Amino acid sequence: MEASRSSGSPRASRLTSTFLDIDAPIGAVDAATMTLTELLVTLALVGVVSMAALGLLEQGQRVWAIGAMRAETQQSARVALARMVADVRTAGFGGEWFDAVTVAEPDRLVLQQDLDGDGAIAAPGERVTWRLAGAILRRDAGGGAQPVVNGVGSLELRYFDARGLPTSVAAEVRSVVVALSTVSDGASATSPTTAVSTRVRLRNR
Repeated sequence: MEASRSSGSPRASRLTSTFLDIDAPIGAVDAATMTLTELLVTLALVGVVSMAALGLLEQGQRVWAIGAMRAETQQSARVALARMVADVRTAGFGGEWFDAVTVAEPDRLVLQQDLDGDGAIAAPGERVTWRLAGAILRRDAGGGAQPVVNGVGSLELRYFDARGLPTSVAAEVRSVVVALSTVSDGASATSPTTAVSTRVRLRNR
């Protein structure tokens, strides 16, 4: 009877051991190991995510650059237009004995005013010349042609007489249409362009 309790087949021993160790893992897996397939899949996913991130970054930088260039062109256009309009409005100040406009060309304008009231157009600022030189809008008020803004793509000046009719005679000019466009420095085919225009009347004529 004792012998029968102590004896048993090897299969029975294995079954007994299995039933007793209920927490034993079915198969031990090493977390540090990776198959070649898993490695390739991981690398592919990392590549896709990296390319998407780089694409978004590049697009963001491009949008920012275009926005900065657009702001630059708009600011340049506003500055140029404001300064030219101010000169046109005050042309002819100081009397009726002289012409307020002496040159009325499509891209060059010469204005006069007698600021000191001495009866002569000679003091600095009494004769003002606006002209486009290349891509630079320049203003000469007696101290040389000073640059006002860079990156001017075009400048068009149109002149009208007292009846509102187009004229090319400088002495008859009573209003001026100023139209200009600006582009950013280092402009390319995709660079933004700002075009502005206004009509201004000579207040002293």
